[in-house]
Amino acid sequence: MKAWILQDQARVEQRPLKLVEVPTPHPQEDEIRLKILVCGVCTTDIHIAEGDLPLKKSPVILGHEIVGIVDEVGPNVERFRNGDRAGVYWLYSSCGKCKYCLSQRENYCPEIRCTGWDEDGGYAEYLTVPAAHALPLNDVQMETVKIAPLMCPGIAGYAAFKLTGAQEGDKLGLYGFGSTAYYVLKVAQSVGIEVYVSTRSQKNIDAAKREGARWAANPAKEEMPCKLDAAILFPPAGNLVEPILSQLERGGTLVMAPVSASPIVIENYSENLWGRDIRTLHNLKRSDAEEFFEIVDQLELRVGTSVFSFEELQSALILAKQGRLEQPNAVIKIADRF
Repeated sequence: MKAWILQDQARVEQRPLKLVEVPTPHPQEDEIRLKILVCGVCTTDIHIAEGDLPLKKSPVILGHEIVGIVDEVGPNVERFRNGDRAGVYWLYSSCGKCKYCLSQRENYCPEIRCTGWDEDGGYAEYLTVPAAHALPLNDVQMETVKIAPLMCPGIAGYAAFKLTGAQEGDKLGLYGFGSTAYYVLKVAQSVGIEVYVSTRSQKNIDAAKREGARWAANPAKEEMPCKLDAAILFPPAGNLVEPILSQLERGGTLVMAPVSASPIVIENYSENLWGRDIRTLHNLKRSDAEEFFEIVDQLELRVGTSVFSFEELQSALILAKQGRLEQPNAVIKIADRF
């Protein structure tokens, strides 16, 4: 099969991936094989390609926003049949035996395997994955090309939202407004939560208002108009943590969504942290993905996607890094059947 492999890390502008022929995989007893239709482009792929995250294996096939058709099923698999539409996201597998897996918290599993990092991902024609960790998509009504971006920012946004504990009537603050925050906004709206967006980008301010945010503004020009019950911080800016905490009501929760952050300093514990919680989004779990896709058709998502051919992958990575995509999400079309 054809696949884009990364062997040596370098800036994506140097086009470090290589399109090569590799052996086509076949599923083991508890696995399925997908004929990949589309794979979304994520900034995490860029971080791995450029060395911001270490290589776990080399060569590796990147990509973890995968939608495909099941075309081969292992003998022990009952969950899928040939012809089913299925998805694969960041969580490739977990051990199933540790205290975290046994309590449905496999996102903390010490043996967690991540798609496109620990295991080969979706920038290829085929992929094998444990059937227990693949996501059934037959009942999702959205177009295949629009589902791909949901496999990472969509699921991650839903997981971050759950961590806030926000409920109907609450006020939720979003600090930063990229793709993941967009999905949080739509989920929050669906359960009657007011959303307030703080972002320096006028384009994102306009987008947040257009999508129904109660308030959206540049924090350098306009103060948050009220106290919040919960908040999610998206950029890796540790210096924002205490100011956000100061805008939370007692009993409020701040969820930090980035995978890393600059140093965090809390100077006034009594005023800004005491009585408030800080939680972090750490990987994803199956319940996050399954619950999100149970409601996704109800959210009226307007997912802007820039579609590229398989051969254009490296150009898509460059445009995504440089913020020059015509639409917020890039999706690579790998097979013709949609």
